[in-house]
Amino acid sequence: MPKSDGFMDAALTEARLAAAQGEVPVGAVLVMDGQIIARSGNLTRTKNDVTAHAEIAVIRAAAGVLGQERLSGADLYVTLEPCTMCAAAISFARIRRLYYGAGDPKGGAVENGVRFFAQPSCHHAPDVYSGLGEREAADILTGFFRSRRD
Repeated sequence: MPKSDGFMDAALTEARLAAAQGEVPVGAVLVMDGQIIARSGNLTRTKNDVTAHAEIAVIRAAAGVLGQERLSGADLYVTLEPCTMCAAAISFARIRRLYYGAGDPKGGAVENGVRFFAQPSCHHAPDVYSGLGEREAADILTGFFRSRRD
């Protein structure tokens, strides 16, 4: 697995910030040419927008910064396996590499669920690296939901 150069740490920081705002703690950063172009945590509750997942937020922000819809050559670091919606956005944006922390057997769509990138209807599949920061990402999520039940 390629080195993360602290990019997953930045995504984990975004997840913690999202949790502090009452959002499900998922964080993401989008990297191009070794630099973070965009960062975000989930914003679904903050924006009252079910599409405001961390992955979508960073794709939108990076496209705005770069002035282009395609993000070829970009790498996405996210703390949780992307859902179907986010996997589709990653594909359409032509993200080069996807790194994610914790797998999501219930809602994930990369190595679980629909396995979006393996479908014949998927026009672009990034290189996928899972398990980067997995334990810490899972602990953040588990702690968040435990605190909601207590």
